[in-house]
Amino acid sequence: MKRIVCSLGLVFLLLAALPKMGVPQTQQNGTLVVKGHSGQIPVTQINGRSYVDVEGLARLISGSLSFEGNQIVLSLPTSSASASPSPTAGSPPEAAFSKGFLKAGIEEMSLIREWRSAVLNCVRNGYPVTDAFLNGYRDQAATSLRLASVAASTDADRNAFQLLSNEFDKMQRLSNKILAARQNMNYISPDALKNDPLDQQILSCARSLAAMAAAGQFQDDGSCD
Repeated sequence: MKRIVCSLGLVFLLLAALPKMGVPQTQQNGTLVVKGHSGQIPVTQINGRSYVDVEGLARLISGSLSFEGNQIVLSLPTSSASASPSPTAGSPPEAAFSKGFLKAGIEEMSLIREWRSAVLNCVRNGYPVTDAFLNGYRDQAATSLRLASVAASTDADRNAFQLLSNEFDKMQRLSNKILAARQNMNYISPDALKNDPLDQQILSCARSLAAMAAAGQFQDDGSCD
């Protein structure tokens, strides 16, 4: 609570002493109204100055009085707005991504998308698939994923990183699936991945992550579980 320190001599003792000292005085009654507070308290004018009862003022503004030596301490109520700690300037809301993680996450999503496109292109066109070829995409995505992990600094970042990791794992499984089929000389239809459940999960997760990146905050819809 805010505090206003008033000297007893300036408030109560002066009012009490003036009549006894015989100082010429002119009294006129009035009222004091404080904006934002209901009620009013009497005001007395003495020799051109206005005086109010400090206890009455404290009650009017829902404050409190305490005494420290020859001083009266009037503590003012603190509004809820000012009592709540203000967020640090520039700090993101709790559900928002940090700038560093958002950038790293978008880069990871882009690399996984390129990885998936390369796999789909090989399947659709019947191109040979080698471990070295797919590992090039995997390694780039793995490196980017580690960078996103380092950049994660908020709860939203860490929650989203788990979903990015899930997407990476799904893409790794799809890549291994196609590679194994080629190595076993199994025939793969050009549209083999058209309705593949794993590929559909990867695509749904990618869309969910893209929506989160656009909104700038974590909003899990379960697509990446």
